[in-house]
Amino acid sequence: MSEWKLTYRGMVYPWQCDHMGHMNVMWYTSKFDEACWQLLSMLGLSPARFAQDGTGMAAVEQHIQYKRELVAGQAVTIQSALLEVKDKSIHMLHKMIDDASGEIAATTVVVGVHIDAILRKAISIPDDVRDLALSMKEQEFASLG
Repeated sequence: MSEWKLTYRGMVYPWQCDHMGHMNVMWYTSKFDEACWQLLSMLGLSPARFAQDGTGMAAVEQHIQYKRELVAGQAVTIQSALLEVKDKSIHMLHKMIDDASGEIAATTVVVGVHIDAILRKAISIPDDVRDLALSMKEQEFASLG
C-alpha cells in the first residue's frame, strides 16, 4: 500500500443528514468519490488528460464500511492510498476521519478501470501514471527503512 494522501476536507451539513440525524449514506459515497478524483489527479489522471487522450475512469466496484456515525457540524477529512495498480485498474483505499476525535468514521475500497471514452472498453493505464504510482509505493517503503 502507498502512503496516505490527504484527498478531502469538509463538513457534515444538516441537509446531508437523514431522519435519524446522521449523515446519509449517499453523502459518504459523495465525499469518497471526491477523494477518488483527487487521488487520480495526483497520479496525472486529470480532466485535461482525459480530454487530451480520449480516456476516462469508471468505478466498477466499491465496498464501504461504516464504523462511526457522523452528525451535522462535524469536520471530516479523507486520507487515501493506493492498494494496487494493475494493467487496466487502480485499487484505492480511503479512510474518512472525524477530525475532532481522530477516529475513523468509514472506509472504502474502490476499483477504478481506465477506459477508452468512446469505445467504453478497458485499456491499459499510461506508463507515466503507473510509474508515478509505483514511485509513491517506493517512497512508503523507503520511509520504513
